[in-house]
This record gives sequence, C-alpha cells and structure tokens, in this order.
Amino acid sequence: MSSARMSGPRPRPSTTGSTQSPAPQPPRRRTRGSLAALATTGALTLAVSACGAAAQAGDAATAVKGDVRAGASSPDVRTPRPGAHSAGDPLFTYLGNGGYDVASYDIRYDYRPGTTKMNSSVRITATAKQALSSFSLDSKVDRITSVSVQGEPAAFTASGEKLVITPRRPLREGESFRVDVSYRVDRADDTPSPSYPAGAHHLMAWVEKDDGFALMGQPDRAHMFFPGNDHPSDRARFTFRVTTPKNLQAVASGTLRSRRTTGGRTTYTYTTRDAIPTDVAQVAVGRFTKVTARGPHGLPIRSYVATGRYKAVKPRVDDIPEQVAWVEKELGRKYPFETYGVLGVQGGYDGVALESATLSTFSADGLALPAAEIAPTMIHELVHQYFGDAVSVRTWNDMWISEGHAEYYQLLYSVAKGYRKLDDVLKQRYEFEFDKRVESGPPARLKTAQDVLTGGNNGGLLMLAGLRRQVGDSVFKKIEQTFYDRYLGRSATTKDYIDVANRVSGRDLTSYIEGWLYGAKVPPMPGHPDWKPPAAPAS
Repeated sequence: MSSARMSGPRPRPSTTGSTQSPAPQPPRRRTRGSLAALATTGALTLAVSACGAAAQAGDAATAVKGDVRAGASSPDVRTPRPGAHSAGDPLFTYLGNGGYDVASYDIRYDYRPGTTKMNSSVRITATAKQALSSFSLDSKVDRITSVSVQGEPAAFTASGEKLVITPRRPLREGESFRVDVSYRVDRADDTPSPSYPAGAHHLMAWVEKDDGFALMGQPDRAHMFFPGNDHPSDRARFTFRVTTPKNLQAVASGTLRSRRTTGGRTTYTYTTRDAIPTDVAQVAVGRFTKVTARGPHGLPIRSYVATGRYKAVKPRVDDIPEQVAWVEKELGRKYPFETYGVLGVQGGYDGVALESATLSTFSADGLALPAAEIAPTMIHELVHQYFGDAVSVRTWNDMWISEGHAEYYQLLYSVAKGYRKLDDVLKQRYEFEFDKRVESGPPARLKTAQDVLTGGNNGGLLMLAGLRRQVGDSVFKKIEQTFYDRYLGRSATTKDYIDVANRVSGRDLTSYIEGWLYGAKVPPMPGHPDWKPPAAPAS
C-alpha cells in the first residue's frame, strides 16, 4: 500500500450498528511523522497515528509461539476439540483462527442501487488440521442468515467479530470440508479494527460510490466483506459472483470467466488462478471503461477505469506493459499471476493505493497525474504483487517484507527514470528513520497495529539498500530471487529472509539485518559513515 497525493476525502454514509442473530440450528489521520519530504516521487505521503493496539475483549486468544496457525496440534489428534479463535498474531491478537486451512472462497454479492445493504453468501472449502468439534471465522458482517457444514445445517453464534460454528458431526483431522454462510453486509458500516484504540482514525473498508463501491481490506477488514480466516498466513483462491443492474459493471481480482444478463440484471464471475491473502482481494461495482494490452510473455493486461476519467487516465494505463517489463528485468522473475492491471475508481480511494491482487487499486484522479508523480507509485503496487501478494507475510510484524521491497524498487525505478538521485533519497530516508523508529518502533517489531501500513517501509528500504552495498549487486539479486522462489505461493517470516541471505551470501548477515529490523537504535548506513542523525532544531 502507499498513500498518494490523489483526491481529497469524500462524504461517508452514517455508520449503522451491526446486528448478527444466531439461528436455532446450527489519510486523513493525526500525523506521526511524514514521508512527504522524502517520497521518491514527490507525490507519496505516508502517515499513521501512534495509537496502542487494543485486542477485542472475549475474542482474542493468547498469542501462540511458532506456527501462527494456533491449535494445529494435540497430544491426541483423534479427540475433537474447538479450533483456536486466534492466529496468534502479536499485533492483531484477535485476528485469524486455528484448526484448519482455507483452500478457496466463493463469494456472491447482489448489488442494488439505493441501499447500502447487500445480500451475500460465501462457500468456503477448507481442510481440518485437527479433529474439530467447532471452529471460528472472522466475521463483521451485518447479519448472518444461515450456516451449513458439509451441506447440513450447523449451529452458530456471532459475537463481536467472530462467527463460531458447531457442525452437526465433528470433523476429522485431514478431512476436506465445505462451509456455506448466507449473510448480509451493510456498506455503511465503518467499524474500525478492534486492535485500534477507540476514536483513532482508520481507513474505510467499504469505499462507497454513487454508482457502486470498492473494497479496502488491509490490514484486517476483509471479514467485513465475507466471513473467513482473515489472516495473511492463510492464503486461498477466490471466486466472486456479483450481480448488478445491466447498466453497471462488476470487476474483481482474477480473470472474468463469465457474464450473463437476465431480466435487466447481469452476473459477473471472476476467479483467481492462484491463492492470495484475504486483505488484497478486490471487487468493485461502477461505470468503468476497460483498457486491454499485452505485457511481457503475452501477459494479459486489463485495467478498469472510471469512465468519466478515461481520457485523462489512459496515458498512464498505457505505461503498464513497460512497467511490468522493468520490474521483471530488475527482479529477474516473471510476473507471478495470470493477469495484471489497475482499477481506477471515481472520486477517490481514501487517499491511498492498494496492491489488490492482479488489479492494483487507485483513485482515477491519482492515475491522471504526470508520470513523474504517479508512475513510481504504480511500480510500488506492482512490486507488491511479488512481495506481499505472491509471497505473503506470516505475521503483520513481517510487513516490512512487503512494504520495504515495494519502497526499495520504487526508488530504483525513480532513479532509473531520472526522477530522483539514489544517495540523495537514501540520506533523507536515513535521517528520517531516527524519528520514525521512535514513533513506530523497529520495522519488524512495531509498536502498534496502526504502524503496520507504514512502520516498516522506511527501515525496510534502508536495510535492503545497505545489504546490497555490503554483498554486491549479483549476490543481492541472488538473495532476492532465492527468497522469492522459495516462498512463492506461501507466507514468509523475517527469519526466513535472514536464513536465505546467510545461505546465499555465505556470510553471517544476521546481526546486520536484525539490527535494522529489530534494533531500538538506527544502525550505521553501510558505505556512509558520515551520515548522522539530523540536528535538533534550534529552540
């Protein structure tokens, strides 16, 4: 994700309280430092308020050590027991669930103008990692109508942001099972994360428009769109089936598989070929113009931009094949998914851009900016398709893997295009890191849940730049490629990156990398012993 100088804030519908009934069966936020002066494009500003994370009472389970998929082992695997109600994430302690792995989500939305309520359903296919007497899903939808497991009605309770399901018969360890949930969402619901303190500013999950909507699920709001295991360690394939009036269009992550119109309403079906994290799934409804092209190796590129901004946006959309080619050459790896493009929404996207898988999301006004201002941000989101989407983070404290890489290669692109000078930016970033580390904590040991979206960007960039200077271009590229290849389609930790760096380089780089990612103090910058903390302002 990146925050860009795109369009201003827009009116927000009034918040409606969530009501879930069990069935008898079954940025504009307070700034804590800014990257505005340091942004590699001059267009990016990143700011997050310093607020303590508050776990939701009653829903958080004790954080587990080791595998974040808590509840996956037992002395007697034959005895059914409840799955854990948390993935053990240290920043989002209430988030995620244990005892199973999700393979796929099949989500239906029935969009009707004039109401923010939307009848919906999801079919989840998963595999039990233990014998399960019950299990939970993350869920913050308006109302649950019914739940079934393996086609049989199941008992359920919905409380806070958890949906606890008790199947009619226990599930065996290793059993593949199907969960069907009928529910209703309310797109006027703007409930903040339980890990954010009361009153703290937050990004809107439902990005409501006059003619539709878009989603912003990062870091932990995707379960406002569909019940699921809303943690990046549990990746899954997605299908979206969205029904709209025939004068509107639905777009989503993945590839359009079918479009059928009956009685004035059209149903669009999109599927992803690959498993992706829940927080980067995208679906939108509106009036869009489709722009198609071919990228390297015949890659299908399809973008959808707000029709009213088509002419202004098209020059930047036409740059995408060249951008994909640049990233492929720089990383030495082909683009990881079956398709790519951008979604440009009318009227703003909460001041940010999101690496929604296969379809990075922007404000259409942002995409209309000059290339020097917006193209590096487009590279940022494109690099996230590799680091963040194709290789996801194991816990949210590992988010530097995603954001640090996106920031670093964005900078390299700006330098290659002549927009910025490498050492000028690195020195500015180095000086900024002294304040940023006090505010947010070290990149891989963040102070609060709110630091996830920006806390690791700056330090992650600097660590990667310094690593490259220490080991040289060829070894650095081999580290990057080996790490990416090893964890493609999986989630990875900071330790995983350190282990790869040590093995590939033949050196013990642990102290260097851990100093940047875990240290309370900013380490010296390799190759620049003269760089010092910024002078304190005169009183």
